[in-house]
Amino acid sequence: MADPTKLSVEKALEKIRQRDEPKSETSRLDEKTDALNDEIKRMRAQRLRLERQQGKRG
Repeated sequence: MADPTKLSVEKALEKIRQRDEPKSETSRLDEKTDALNDEIKRMRAQRLRLERQQGKRG
């Protein structure tokens, strides 16, 4: 008779995937946050360039 503490391969993989999911979700959110932060930096730099150009004209 099989030992009741042993899991089938399918169940073991399921448990591993469940543990990995929050990490991968966090990683995805971190990547999105980094991308948005880069976009904010780019837009701020662009705004500063535009403000300098308007100052020279006006």
